[in-house]
Amino acid sequence: MTISVKIENIDGRCNCLALRQASRYLTALYDQALSDVGLRITQFSILYRLAKEGTMSIGELATAMAMDRTTISANLKPIERDGLVKIVPSSTDGRTKDVKLTPKGMLGYQEAFPLWEAVQEKFERAYGAKEAKTLRTAARSVLDSGFEPWADEA
Repeated sequence: MTISVKIENIDGRCNCLALRQASRYLTALYDQALSDVGLRITQFSILYRLAKEGTMSIGELATAMAMDRTTISANLKPIERDGLVKIVPSSTDGRTKDVKLTPKGMLGYQEAFPLWEAVQEKFERAYGAKEAKTLRTAARSVLDSGFEPWADEA
């Protein structure tokens, strides 16, 4: 017996697929550029956020990175193991943990920044600086679309 199922063509229509494909493409580009210092773009972004904001709770960091807590925890493990960040009990709330950038982490960020900057400029030359800015603006606006994908984690 053969089951006949109509497959709807979503090529070019799925917002999530299009963004995920572009994200994987750019992630590979940035990961390749940062590989000389042993970082991936997500790790670099975490180091940047901590360098900019200072110590943050895991929840605050997850929110700032637009990640769920499980994903942020998984991304913190290797950089904690390598001594770039330290996870400590919160000084204000014993139920939470804070993430601190270590001096080694700050050095790692500073060493990686020129590599990030070079690939950023390379992408903008190839894609167009104006187009890249429009792309970033559009991608960030998705975060304000009214959905709460991690609301049940609170």
